[in-house]
Amino acid sequence: MASRSGMKCFPIKDVLSLLSQRVSVVAVILEYSFPKTTRGTDYCCVLRIVDQSHHETGMAVNLFSLTADKLPHVAEAGDVIHLCNVSVRSFDGEYNLVYSKAFSSFALYQGKDSDDLVPYQVSSKYQRTNEDRICIHELRKWRVNFQPNDGRQEFRLFKEIKEGDHVNLACKILHFGEVAKDEWFIYVWDGTDAPPNTIRSKLEDEMNCPLPLQLESLALPRDLYCTFPTVGSILRITFDGSIDKSHFHLLDNVKLKWIKLVNMRLEVHAGLWRGFFTPFTKFRYTPAEDNLILTRKRLSDERMSRRFEINYLGCVPGPSTVTVVTVDCHCAPHVTLMEALTNNQVTAKFKCVVRVVAALPCQPEMLRSPAGIYRMRLTLEDATARIHAYVFAKDGETLFGGYPDTDSLSKKLNKLLGVTEGGATSDKRNPPWVSVCLESYYLNKDDTWGTRHFRVSSTKVAEEA
Repeated sequence: MASRSGMKCFPIKDVLSLLSQRVSVVAVILEYSFPKTTRGTDYCCVLRIVDQSHHETGMAVNLFSLTADKLPHVAEAGDVIHLCNVSVRSFDGEYNLVYSKAFSSFALYQGKDSDDLVPYQVSSKYQRTNEDRICIHELRKWRVNFQPNDGRQEFRLFKEIKEGDHVNLACKILHFGEVAKDEWFIYVWDGTDAPPNTIRSKLEDEMNCPLPLQLESLALPRDLYCTFPTVGSILRITFDGSIDKSHFHLLDNVKLKWIKLVNMRLEVHAGLWRGFFTPFTKFRYTPAEDNLILTRKRLSDERMSRRFEINYLGCVPGPSTVTVVTVDCHCAPHVTLMEALTNNQVTAKFKCVVRVVAALPCQPEMLRSPAGIYRMRLTLEDATARIHAYVFAKDGETLFGGYPDTDSLSKKLNKLLGVTEGGATSDKRNPPWVSVCLESYYLNKDDTWGTRHFRVSSTKVAEEA
């Protein structure tokens, strides 16, 4: 099979014996990364490719170009790439291919089996022969039944993640977009609850530096938020600054699809989980009938179908005895905070199991106005969301058991916030899970959704707390 330069189009297994030579290869893209800048003036990206002859681990391809737009704009892992005049190199004990901006060329084709052989991207030097066409057809037919071997790669559930990890995730992309200028996020979900985090902020800083409700500087529009699942954590993923943003539009191709992400960095910011898409993070080929994805779908579908059962809370061990919900809230539905946020009724009453991660004010002597009326704002979170909920007047009387002295009030507030006995407000905190009754209300009848708020009512800190 001769290419334009007269080079034979080799199977990958034969390339392994051609070190330092130039070859042409037709292969399926198993993994791909977004372009990044090199230490010099070039851009580069990394692919991992497979074919019929070598599909257990595949072979890495390093591509270099003067500009990001001249690199492959891979629409989806699993597409076909024809590489011409690439060099076979060895690095760190592994053979790989190196694409030169000076003499190499490529073309990208859809991976699905069809008679359409029109590439959706070609480089300037690319030419194709009849033999190459046959090779592409054969590879597409093989891809139909190809199941990638993930080998030793472990794909974790969200409930298994840890801070500082670099992990592989099998998840569903719910949304991708620019939420504010140069602020891009991917929203992913797998149906499980990410573990709760230690709260490290100082309680007294809540006035000037409050805990954020979300990682984005601007909240998503309500109509979009209402399309998200109401059970299970939604992980926000943002991007390392060295990644070129010109390829971000390709993420539109994987919206609402289950995918595999390899080597994702995880951090915790203000108690919220945050993923980082780094230059070393890759999209992995995920066929429609991928066995791991089918298992993920089954588990998430089962959890969604059982979301009204008491055990739907997943990672939450169950509410502590710190609070008691009074009788008048017993008939309210038991929901997650996401369900409360997306409920189609502006005014409604819910029971939730949450953590109280912040209070404003946090000083017991300031919880009541000079007239003696309770007024405070609590920050509540569960595995699905974080919200503000207010405590006013009689709701405060119920919550704290009337008007106890400052010492008793401090003890009750500290129990809610997870401040240890004798601990300072700046200590690291793990607030207990507590049952609360939430009521939604609005401030302006002409803008009910825009002025919708939540308050804690019918909830009492237990005396034995």
